[in-house]
Amino acid sequence: MTAVMDALLKRSSEPRLVAPAPDQSTLDKAFACAARAPDHALLRPWRYLVIEGEEALDALGELFAATCGDDGTDKERSKLHKKALRAPMVIVGIASYQTHPKVPEIEQSMSAAVGMGYLLLALESAGFGGMWRTGAMAYNPMIARGLGLDDNEIITGFLYTGSVNENKPGVPRPEQKDFVRRWPD
Repeated sequence: MTAVMDALLKRSSEPRLVAPAPDQSTLDKAFACAARAPDHALLRPWRYLVIEGEEALDALGELFAATCGDDGTDKERSKLHKKALRAPMVIVGIASYQTHPKVPEIEQSMSAAVGMGYLLLALESAGFGGMWRTGAMAYNPMIARGLGLDDNEIITGFLYTGSVNENKPGVPRPEQKDFVRRWPD
């Protein structure tokens, strides 16, 4: 078995993350891995925002809480604010679409998503935990504007990363017979 296969087979989403977050050297290598994602026509349809430190994470929490609008309760705002504080670092993945006659936006989205997956695997192989989350915050136009996304961009997810606080039980995985078929059968 190769080191890559071993890392993939051990991979799991880690919801309980604490400091320290990845250092700059680790991030540099992880982003270099993310940039190896398949990329039709070499458009490089991705970018990332790194959010870390108490002040920056609090600002992200305030942005999340602001999506409640004027009718939101204090409890709802607090719950959304706390989502930004789940880890010492949040990396926002962004698909940055470019007009190209042979590369539709869906292919560019897939390339950006693969980059997020590579980033997650690279950070995990460096000893950090991660949890890639999407959900309402990833699809909310107020969040996109607040993070400075352009009209041709979407959020591919929030990658929460840091050190694993406690091991969680393993997750049962499906058997290949349940999701792999040969064609024609």
